[in-house]
Amino acid sequence: MRIAVIQATSQIIKNELLFCTTKKYALDSEVYNFGCTSSDAETFSYIEISVLIGLLIASNSVDFVVTGCSSGQGMMLACNNMPGVLCGYAPTPKDAYLFAQINNGNVISLPLGEEYTWAGEENFEQTIKSLFSEPFGQGYPKSESSRKLQDTALLKQIRKNSQVNIIDLLNNLDKKMIQKVLSKKDVISFIVEKGTNSEILRWIEKQIKYC
Repeated sequence: MRIAVIQATSQIIKNELLFCTTKKYALDSEVYNFGCTSSDAETFSYIEISVLIGLLIASNSVDFVVTGCSSGQGMMLACNNMPGVLCGYAPTPKDAYLFAQINNGNVISLPLGEEYTWAGEENFEQTIKSLFSEPFGQGYPKSESSRKLQDTALLKQIRKNSQVNIIDLLNNLDKKMIQKVLSKKDVISFIVEKGTNSEILRWIEKQIKYC
């Protein structure tokens, strides 16, 4: 699995924890850190990061994204507006495990600004550990796994049918936002290098040409 780690600028101080913990438990996966960190020339809101996440998923550059914002809720809601993204919210290890096994989504959002005492960091680590403790999409409970997986497949199909094409979405976004998103050069360069969706790659090339 190819995994991206990226969170809003508001939680720069949690980036290293997010990246290192994901690497620790996402065994046999390639994990890429896209910040946000203090080295970024720009600051990025959770909404701008959600668009970048949408591009990472739609381009097939990565299989999964670990993200978050102060509450985790805003990022989850923003990501779920992106075509092809199924983002869960995981404040606890149980939530992370059930999301991976039942919902089998491609993005997880974490509450990075809440309760970060020692116990908070322990909960955070156990949440990431639970997320990657087993292969995704096995269903839960095991006795009902077949029904759960059928429901998940139906949910994904309904979402696909109800969403616009990502290019149409991108073309209708504010031009200043698009310019801001494209300024995150590490993500955009990665998509151009690793992405396999030619439609997304052509769109990026066109936007960069005319910026």
